[in-house]
Amino acid sequence: MTRDDDSPAGTSAATRAGYVALVGYPNAGKSSLMNRLVEQKLSIVTPLAQTTRERVLGIDSRDGVQMVFIDTPGLVEPRYLLHRAMLYAATEVIDDADVVLLLVDAAAGMPEFSPDVLRLLTLAKSLLVISNKHDLAKPAQLETVRNWSRERFGLEPWEVSALAGTGIDELRAEIARRLPESPFLFPEDDISSQPVRFFVSEFVREAAFELFEKEVPYSIAVKVDEFRENSSPLYIRATIYVERPTQKAIIIGQGGAAIKRLGQSARLKIEEFVGGPVYLDLWVKVVPRWRKDPLQLQRFGFSVPNPEKNA
Repeated sequence: MTRDDDSPAGTSAATRAGYVALVGYPNAGKSSLMNRLVEQKLSIVTPLAQTTRERVLGIDSRDGVQMVFIDTPGLVEPRYLLHRAMLYAATEVIDDADVVLLLVDAAAGMPEFSPDVLRLLTLAKSLLVISNKHDLAKPAQLETVRNWSRERFGLEPWEVSALAGTGIDELRAEIARRLPESPFLFPEDDISSQPVRFFVSEFVREAAFELFEKEVPYSIAVKVDEFRENSSPLYIRATIYVERPTQKAIIIGQGGAAIKRLGQSARLKIEEFVGGPVYLDLWVKVVPRWRKDPLQLQRFGFSVPNPEKNA
């Protein structure tokens, strides 16, 4: 996906390029920080934890540096197979990333990562501890993060606010300094390697998190079934999958009122993203226990870890 065209990127030996992984607890601000760094809304953001399920890739190319950011699901103890797939997606990138940004919510309690995750972080090629939401934290909380970072990793944390934008320019410069000399990995105008369909499904999920409560948004998967690129308005047909008939009834609402509100909210998000009018046609289907079914998870695009391989 590009900003304007697919023109080849420059390959000057003086350029720098590499992958930058954003990892941390749910609600640490990973998605907000990536959106701030690429100056484009690519990752969905809600007040609820565990909104991000899959890796989201955002590309920032400027001043001879190309940063390929990877927003990841939160590092949590998995309760079912979808959580295991999310944890796998988050930890797999730590090994390969040129720079790893470990985000900590300075205004919340300190994270307690598993020994396996801590080992991966200590072996990262280049690690930066990011103390996020420093504008909301109390001095004692900021000092706690500093002490934790020093004791655990021997590093001074970078204090930023992804929401307010403070400290972002300095952080971007430090990331650029740590990236290897390399030709650009993607065309200079690209903002992501993921298709527009992926972001459409994410915006529908974001609207669901905003409109519905409790378990319903977490039980939703969205799949784009039809995408007529040459139609005007752009026609998109998508199916919302849930686990129970009661959830389907909630999403549709009395007389279809709820799904109409959901469609309107999602459509506005998609129109802003694609820069043009959209006709969004939403359907709802029940797939029992899809979050615990490896075949259904693979159908929805998740990489399901092999238990034997990870034993």
